[in-house]
Amino acid sequence: MATPQPLQLLAPLSGVLIALEQVPDPVFSGRVIGDGLCIDPTSSTLCAPMAGVISNVQASGHAVSITDDHGVQVLMHIGLDTVNLGGQGFTRLVEEGQRVAAGQALIEFDADYIARHARSLMTLMLVVSAEPFTWRVASSGWVETGQPLLELARTQACGVDAGAAEGQAVFSQTLKLPNPNGLHARPAAVFAQAAKGFAAKIYLHKQQAQANAKSLVAIMALQTACGDSVQVSAVGEDADAAIEALTRLLIEGCGETVTAVAPVELVETEVLTLLRGVCASPGSALGQVVQISEPVFDVSEFGGGADGEREALANALIEADLALQHLRDTAAGEAEAEIFKAHQELLEDPGLLDQAQALISEGKSAAFAWRAATEETAAMFRQLGSALLAERAADLTDVGRRVLKLLLGIGEQAMELPHGSILIADQLTPSQTAGIDTSKVLGFATVGGGATSHVAILARACGLPSICGVPVQMLALSNGTPVLLDADKGELHVRPDPAAVSQWQARHAQQRQRHEHELASATLAARTRDGHHIEVSANVASLAETEQAMALGGAGVGLLRSEFLYLGRNHAPSHDEQAATYSAIARCVGPAHNLVVRTLDVGGDKPLAYVPMDSETNPFLGVRGIRLCLERPQLLREQFRAMLGCCELTRLHIMLPMVTQLSELRLARQMLDEEILALGLTQRPKLGIMIEVPAAALMADLFAPLVDFFSIGTNDLTQYTLAMDRDHPRLASQADSFHPSVLRLIAMTVKAAHAHGKWVGVCGAMASERLAVPLLLGLGVDELSVSVPMIAPVKATVRELELADCQIIAQQVLGLESAGQVREALQLFHEATVDTLRVLEN
Repeated sequence: MATPQPLQLLAPLSGVLIALEQVPDPVFSGRVIGDGLCIDPTSSTLCAPMAGVISNVQASGHAVSITDDHGVQVLMHIGLDTVNLGGQGFTRLVEEGQRVAAGQALIEFDADYIARHARSLMTLMLVVSAEPFTWRVASSGWVETGQPLLELARTQACGVDAGAAEGQAVFSQTLKLPNPNGLHARPAAVFAQAAKGFAAKIYLHKQQAQANAKSLVAIMALQTACGDSVQVSAVGEDADAAIEALTRLLIEGCGETVTAVAPVELVETEVLTLLRGVCASPGSALGQVVQISEPVFDVSEFGGGADGEREALANALIEADLALQHLRDTAAGEAEAEIFKAHQELLEDPGLLDQAQALISEGKSAAFAWRAATEETAAMFRQLGSALLAERAADLTDVGRRVLKLLLGIGEQAMELPHGSILIADQLTPSQTAGIDTSKVLGFATVGGGATSHVAILARACGLPSICGVPVQMLALSNGTPVLLDADKGELHVRPDPAAVSQWQARHAQQRQRHEHELASATLAARTRDGHHIEVSANVASLAETEQAMALGGAGVGLLRSEFLYLGRNHAPSHDEQAATYSAIARCVGPAHNLVVRTLDVGGDKPLAYVPMDSETNPFLGVRGIRLCLERPQLLREQFRAMLGCCELTRLHIMLPMVTQLSELRLARQMLDEEILALGLTQRPKLGIMIEVPAAALMADLFAPLVDFFSIGTNDLTQYTLAMDRDHPRLASQADSFHPSVLRLIAMTVKAAHAHGKWVGVCGAMASERLAVPLLLGLGVDELSVSVPMIAPVKATVRELELADCQIIAQQVLGLESAGQVREALQLFHEATVDTLRVLEN
């Protein structure tokens, strides 16, 4: 159907028009990317030549693409070779997925800087979706911003890959991009042009994301960089030929001069026998590789009528919701059930639904519209630089595929897995892991994901060892390859030798026997052999976890994460809901034990849908924890009032997170005192702070007189001390709480607290590591708050120790140079302790 009115493209800049063939770059002058025009600019703000949606804006800010409501795609590229500037001189004013009006400012640039550091300021405006156009002005001369330049005689847009190719998808080997700046406009155009020479449906894959290989804009939207691992897939009669040609093109740099990078593969597995990652769920397993990957779906772009497509989408959403409800109902615990509750809420997200409905109104199929909406939103999450949001993008991708399968009539098929499977994947989804048979699956290893991801939570709930952040070489392992997964060390051993297997089997048998003994002794006190008692309490985020912790011998709750009441919903919990939840947990803990409730610890890294928060470049250093609560005092006061309702049911302790200033503590205490007075309470709770920022540890002597206790959050304290994101795939293994600098801050905090008669707990992940127990006891820590499954093991470890020995080893390791040296010294101490126990037992 012909478009009623032609589309006018306006001048995005003021300057001098230059014929495209005069541009000194063969990819542009040869119209490989698309036809259009070039302007040598005199203005320094790039504006939208038409109304539409930002389909791609390069992270470096030098190029941006707009797609209008009829599928016309226009690329604007500021300067030549400006990708090499790495973003210097450019200020992005828009984000991907944003709707813009014709003439709206998109990018500001420093013309002087770019003229000095790049080959040219010549700016291209190209119609990359290939519609023919006519000139509204002479093809050379002076133009002003906003002046009509081109007129497109549009017809109904057809996707570049609209053919209904059939057959099994063929995948290339995994490759590392050799291009210094990834697939930016020039190499992306060469790749797309080559892909168009094949009839097959072709996709370029980067981790969980994929792009139509015949679409320049889609390839650029992948935001690839040098060294990124990519794959090509193809479906159709000439799929094999396409894979061979395009793989070679990628290796050769797509027309750019590059240094050859070998394909990512294990040429000889004997050469590479060990792959390292980060522990996501502890334990170890001996098994065989089973590679897991998601298929590429063939989706028709256009539908059979808006009403029918809307009905199809509505029905698929209902079916998906029912399936997720079943997963919630059959979940092993509350943490797992919350994952699928969050997935259900994504099905109701108004932004996703509005975006999909708008595309359906334009004639798109329900499957195309839903996939576009979920993939664009997930891509936006991944680009925000937050590890947490990147993991939520994985959840959105999972939900998107669940609905997409229903729309395409593809049933969920149970994975046929052999016994002893170690699942290997780029990134597993909650849907893939929810229903696995734990009698067959022994563990997971993934390239993507993190220790806080939903898949890691599910792995821990299943009691399966899991590692993440493994090098992409792992994806080249053949199915059936024997591997030894040692998640405690973050290692995957490929084809372990017989001696290693024998050692593991003996160690595994000992661990199983020890675990059974620890559970049988779980209710015994945590008292060292020379009579020193330490509290071993639990980190929890629900009533169910509290009940489990108390049943396993926990001495109360050392950290109740109150944000579980706030996250994953579109409105704040009421006072009654909060009070009822805190009271139920308090009754479970009882009057003889401590209940330490942490006030709301959210921010840009853990946003609340109903609390407006500004976007932050680095949310971990932004408005979070006590900073956010003091900016919104009513939020904190409501929490205080709800917590105070359980004062008479347990030994209530209130803990403030992310405190760095004495003024923050004083203000929060004043608010708490006012709420206590307003309620007429005679019994008041204890008030303490988390030590998770170096500033608080360094000033512990000044904080100590003003608090009742300290609790050290080793996770954040470590990443802030070492300046390493603990979820960073390459740095996570180095962000180690055993680093001497972190240990010295712990020692400093304990010394200051004890000087003022205050107790100190550790509630971070370090407390749950058995290797750390003698160290923390030796440093004088009074309480260890651990994950629920670790209550019995940590208590058992305490009973094996003598405090005097712990104090000696603690002082020794404070003088070491690295976390590795500390761990090695503690391992030797552990082995000596075990030998001593054997002698005593005999």
